[in-house]
Amino acid sequence: MSIHDHSHSESETPHGSFFASRAGFVFLGFAVIAGVLMFTEHRAHVLGALIWLPLLACPLMHMFMHHGHGSHDGHDEKSDEKKES
Repeated sequence: MSIHDHSHSESETPHGSFFASRAGFVFLGFAVIAGVLMFTEHRAHVLGALIWLPLLACPLMHMFMHHGHGSHDGHDEKSDEKKES
């Protein structure tokens, strides 16, 4: 049997998330200010694009919500067995 040293040095301690750090708070503050300024300056563009969201939702829902159907080649095992007999 060998004895292993399981002690951890200070460099191996886990650090908190980025958003809990000082740089994370600065980034979040900048992102909020930039978002407010972008919305107030480009409100007409944003609100004008909202009319297209229902039309865009149709193909997006089709692409992302039909992933569970499997292949769409129209063949299943029972129909293949009937054709062979």
